[in-house]
Amino acid sequence: MSTVADKPSSVADINLFDPATLIDPWDAYERLRNEAPVHFMPTMGVHVVTRYDLLMQVLKDTDTYSSQFGPFLNGTRQMWLQNAPESVRNKFLEISAGMLPPTDTLLTADPPTHKKYRSQVDRVFTAGNVRKMEPYIQQIIDETIDSFIDKGEVDFMEAFALPVPLRIIADRLGVAPEDRPFFYEGATVAASGLRLTSHDDEELLRRAQVMVDLQNYMVGLVEARRKDPRDDMCTILGEVRLEDEDRPLNAAETWSILNQFLVAGHETTTSTFGWGMLLLCRNPALQDRILGDPKAIRTFCEEALRLEAPVQGLPRVVTKDTELGGVPLKAGSMLMLRYGAANRDERHFECPVEVNVERKNAGSQLAFGSGIHHCVGAPLARQELNLGFPALLARMKNFRLAPGHEQPKAEPSVILRSLPELYIQFDKR
Repeated sequence: MSTVADKPSSVADINLFDPATLIDPWDAYERLRNEAPVHFMPTMGVHVVTRYDLLMQVLKDTDTYSSQFGPFLNGTRQMWLQNAPESVRNKFLEISAGMLPPTDTLLTADPPTHKKYRSQVDRVFTAGNVRKMEPYIQQIIDETIDSFIDKGEVDFMEAFALPVPLRIIADRLGVAPEDRPFFYEGATVAASGLRLTSHDDEELLRRAQVMVDLQNYMVGLVEARRKDPRDDMCTILGEVRLEDEDRPLNAAETWSILNQFLVAGHETTTSTFGWGMLLLCRNPALQDRILGDPKAIRTFCEEALRLEAPVQGLPRVVTKDTELGGVPLKAGSMLMLRYGAANRDERHFECPVEVNVERKNAGSQLAFGSGIHHCVGAPLARQELNLGFPALLARMKNFRLAPGHEQPKAEPSVILRSLPELYIQFDKR
């Protein structure tokens, strides 16, 4: 497998789903935006959309562009199975038979089904609820910094970027402290299913079993909260009654929503903490510029989300014959919207590859999507980022990449963009 993407001679040769291109997609994105912003890619059988205005057109038109792309997503999750021996594939399917059937609730649902579920879960992340969590989130951030501040060199992903969002989402869901190690492993495995990282046969089967165990644990937790309510998200899900049917969520609906909370509740924030820290390490003057400036911190967080969108793209299904950007599309065609490409579109963002903490439209980045499918957990993610970076900068300085680790790389994923490791050095203030 190549690790450096070759420069294609024409856009027809661009394969966004080659692992090397997924690791470093920016040149390919720029060429597609400028030469073929709606480009058919036969390797995946999708039209790739890369221009900001065209993505917004699709995201606003839920009648023409459906979010019922579950089969595509499930197929992507199992791409790493294709080279496994038949005996391993059979065992994997046997284990996975314990999973509840896929159910369209939030990410893969269209109106009116989407609204039925979204209206129930939006109250988990209201501005008031998120605001009330600030002292608790600050405490977790401070305790996590305490655990590594004397070391001077750490893998930032392992020391801070991963544990902070994971503990917060675990606590908010109602996971007991003694169950956190299992939950952390399960949540990490849930996100890893969207990556193209290969695993040996034993690891594939172990991960399948972890997902079944995590599903059973989380659905069981919601059932338990129906009998013993507490101040957590599982209690809120347990209390949900679908108005049109006057019934609670069934097990498949519950797991569908929880599984999305797991990925959206930690993976996107973890990734942005990592990419944001990398930006600071590569731009030393930026560390001093945003120190003690809440407005600059907020814009910096939006810039980190924009430049390295933790969700690089999601599909849509064309429901009727139409055209997009002058390209005819047949009903049933699959689109792949590339938020990562749109976030660097020079038509919408001036000097798009630069970090600009005075950028006026930084908040219009599409890392959380837009429209009815705008990420339900975005307020919580923003709060964690806007509390985390000031705390790091207030207690440490001179963040820099550790010698021998100057070129951190993303993991290849069609959907996500994450850093597996980020070794940094720093000084205490």
